[in-house]
Formats: sequence, C-alpha cells, structure tokens
Amino acid sequence: MQASMTRPPWRPGSWISNREHFVRRSIRITLSAQQDILAIRRWTRQHFGSHQARTYARTLTLALQALHDGTHIPGAKRREDLGPVIHVLHVARQGRRGAHFIVFRQSGKHRIDVLRILHESMDLARQVEA
Repeated sequence: MQASMTRPPWRPGSWISNREHFVRRSIRITLSAQQDILAIRRWTRQHFGSHQARTYARTLTLALQALHDGTHIPGAKRREDLGPVIHVLHVARQGRRGAHFIVFRQSGKHRIDVLRILHESMDLARQVEA
C-alpha cells in the first residue's frame, strides 16, 4: 500500500494556524442597511429594469454571504477613519460588477453587523454612524 493511502502526510489540524479564521459568523443586517438594500433595488429597477434589479440583488447577496467568513476575507479593508473596528467590502466579487460598499464590523466573536450599504461615490464618513 502507498504511504498516502495509509495515513495523510500531515497531522489533522496542523494546517490551521488560527481557528478563528474558519468559524462561520452570523450576519445581522441593521435597519439602515435593510433600507439601503431596498433603495438600491428600487433605484436599479427604475433605471435599468426588473431583470437588472434581480441580478444586482444577487450580487449584493453574494457579497453579504462572503461576510460569514469574517473580517479577513479577500477585499475587506479596515477603516479606522470611519470608527473603531469598521470594515468595508466592495460588492464587486467573483467577476460580478458593482458600485457599492458594505460597511460592517465584527460584533463579538461570531457575529458581523452590517451597518450600511453605500454607493462608492458617497462620502462614507458622512454616512456611517460608528
């Protein structure tokens, strides 16, 4: 029998340097962020039609789902200028186009609070209450 068949070449758990990176977080979307989502859908539908509104809603959903993996996901940036432990993530991901930032913070060990979803042309500092 080959060595790789008898036992793995690594010890179980040896590849995990920080288990916190592998814990799935729950996502809480604040009322302000919920209102942002509704306004984005409404604006997109009015200007680009229902099909595009559904497509962009899916783009937003994929970006929000990425937050389950925590603040260290690719593309997330810490923004101390917006407040303590505030992060932003652009919704353009996985080849999808987008024009919004998700503004969020980690709340406790296993929860992400989505504070706002704002257009990239907005002054984030004026829109975010830390």
